[in-house]
This record gives sequence, C-alpha cells and structure tokens, in this order.
Amino acid sequence: MSRLVPLLACLAVLSAPPAAAAPRAEILDTKVICVQEGRYIGWPTVCRTRDGRLVAAFSGDRDQHVCPFGKSQIITSTDNGATWGAPVTVNNTPLDDRDTGIVETAQGTLVLTWFTSLAFERDEKYARHAEKVTPELRRDGLGYWTRRSADGGVTWEDAVRMQGTSPHGSIALRDGRLLSVGKVGGGEMALVAESSVDDARSWQVIGTVPIPAGEQQKHYHEPHVAELPDGALVAMFRYQPEDKEDHVMRQSESRDGGRTWTVTHSTGIWGYPPHLLPLKEGPLVVVYGRRKAPFSERACVSTDGGATWDTAHELTLCEAVNSDLGYPASVQLDNGTILTVYYQDPGPDQNTCLWATRWRLVME
Repeated sequence: MSRLVPLLACLAVLSAPPAAAAPRAEILDTKVICVQEGRYIGWPTVCRTRDGRLVAAFSGDRDQHVCPFGKSQIITSTDNGATWGAPVTVNNTPLDDRDTGIVETAQGTLVLTWFTSLAFERDEKYARHAEKVTPELRRDGLGYWTRRSADGGVTWEDAVRMQGTSPHGSIALRDGRLLSVGKVGGGEMALVAESSVDDARSWQVIGTVPIPAGEQQKHYHEPHVAELPDGALVAMFRYQPEDKEDHVMRQSESRDGGRTWTVTHSTGIWGYPPHLLPLKEGPLVVVYGRRKAPFSERACVSTDGGATWDTAHELTLCEAVNSDLGYPASVQLDNGTILTVYYQDPGPDQNTCLWATRWRLVME
C-alpha cells in the first residue's frame, strides 16, 4: 500500500488538466496624444472605423474636473495611433458636456454619446454662469444624448435623447442593432438596456438589470457592455458604496439580446469604470482605472467569456501620479495589438491630457 499511494499521486498529476496560462501585457509604447494648454480634458472613448481611422472622443477645453465649459470633442488618427489630428468640437452646449462615447454602426455612421450636467452650480466661482441657466434650459438641456454623423464626423445631426447614461456609449451588435446599458438617474434610478434598430435615430428601453437584495441602485454607475462570439452579452458596472474597499465592479449577463439579465454579481476587480473588449483570439479584456495607490490604468482578462476573471494577474498598462485618471477604452488593431486610450495627469502642476498605450496580450 505504501508503494501504491505515491503511484496514485503521480497518476493524478499526469491526468490533471494543465494550469491556465497567465496573462501578461507586453507594453509597446505609451504617449500623450492630446494636450490643451491650460485646459483640463478627460473621459475618452475610441473606435476604429471601416476605413481604418481611429476616432477618439472626449470632454475637452475645460477649466477643471467640474466646470460649465466642457465640450464634446474628437481627434482622429489615420496611422493606427502613431499621430493624431487637432481636436474638433462636436458639442458646445450652455451646460457641461461630459463623458463622450463613440461607435461606428454597421451602416458606417458615427454615433457620439454624452451627457450634460449642472454639477458646476455647487462651485461658487461659477455662480454667475449658473444664474444664466433658465428653467427652460434646465428642462430641455439636461439629459443623456446621442448624435449621428453619416460623413465620418464632418457634420452631425441634431441630438436625440436616451434614458440611461454610459461613459463609453453603445456598441454595434452583429444583428445590426445598437445596444447601450446605462444608468437612469434622478428619482427613478435603474439600470437599463436600450436598443436602436434605426441606426441611432431613436432609442427604446428593452430591458432592466436587477441587483441583489441589500445593494442599492445609487451605488451603481457607468456601465459598459460587450457582445461575445456566441451572441451572449456581458455588462459590467462601476460599484461605489460608502466603503471604498468594496469598490469592486459588478457584472450581469444576457442571452436574449438584452431583454433579460442576470442579477448583478461581484467580479472581484477593484477599479472603475469598465470598458470591455472581446479579442479576436478569444479572451475578453476589461480595462479600468485604479484610483488608489498604486495609481494606474489596469486590465484584467477572462478566458471563459466573463464567467471568471484572472484577478490574480491584473495587468498594469500605465502608472499615474495621482487619482485623477482613468476611463480607459480599447480597440484591437489588425496586427492583434491593443490600443487603449485614457486620461491622467502628466505630473505636478499640470493639467490632465489624453494618453494612449499600445500593448499586446501574451498568455504564458
């Protein structure tokens, strides 16, 4: 029997499945892609168009993190992110235009997403500006919005309202629809799935995302959604209760095109907000900001469609000097590399700017 036990142990080792490959980020380059001297910019999204351009959208020409002067702006690259053009303003409403998303539809239409805010009213130095906000502007101007461009961003149609907000906007599904998972604010807080079947000319709420008993809608923010190769949808949420140590992102799934969703559950990933990208090779990657030491832009990998996340091997894409950072978003280029855009401070006594890291996911 003493000889049999070691033999059985050896057989068990031989028959055990191989350990899952650990992910590694091979950083190819990191650089600043947009600076506005003396101004604050942030919260970007990036998409790749059918003609090979990269379009990054963001809130720019600002005084600071909260101010009345935010504009929705875009920059474009025609060489896979090596160089970028000057910012072009799409929205400049009398309110603060924030959190700009961008996507290209199956028809080749660019769809810009953003929301307007009056949070600057709490800052006394903007009191005179706040006095100019009429009841009509408050009623008609506040909200969550999209705009369409059928000519690659040269001209833009009038704004269309949405019910929920998402910092990175909607995604284009394989069936031709657009889908967004967003948060409805105010007194009717909810997490909603909205769909467009007419190329972003209109939006309809098709589902809601349930949360567990004991959690509160007010702690859920800034979702993003991805479509997997089998048609399943994975949505992830910034989760921000009073206890900072519990700022662990939540997740929900849908298998009927966004009409019904599983109850949200913890991912084990500390950080926010999420941007999900299914890679051509199979893994699902989420990028997010880490706003506690060590401050950084992070990524985490799932090899089973979001069922589990390899939190033991979080990837650091770029370190930062403080917590004013994040909102990363990614695209995969033709050669398989990933380009992730985000915002952060370049150093002390400087304003935030847009950065990009080009990297490759290596499974070892």
